[in-house]
Amino acid sequence: MTTTTLRPWGLNRLRPYPSVTVEPYATVTLDPLTQTGVFLDQGGDAVEMGKHGTSRGTETRPESTNQDSKNDTDHDQDTEQD
Repeated sequence: MTTTTLRPWGLNRLRPYPSVTVEPYATVTLDPLTQTGVFLDQGGDAVEMGKHGTSRGTETRPESTNQDSKNDTDHDQDTEQD
């Protein structure tokens, strides 16, 4: 009787990791007054990391609009982003 060693199927799917991205900051500290992160470069100077927006989602709840007083499955969803 011969024994055949099988490789796990997932090993055929492995690929090298993408190249490493160098971040423009070295450390992050917390500003005690604003409670926000401050990104510092190698020299200890603050680095601007860009702005990001906020979003808010709203959803209306289904209301009873049919004869048997059960909730309708229809409802609206909305997203606001600035």
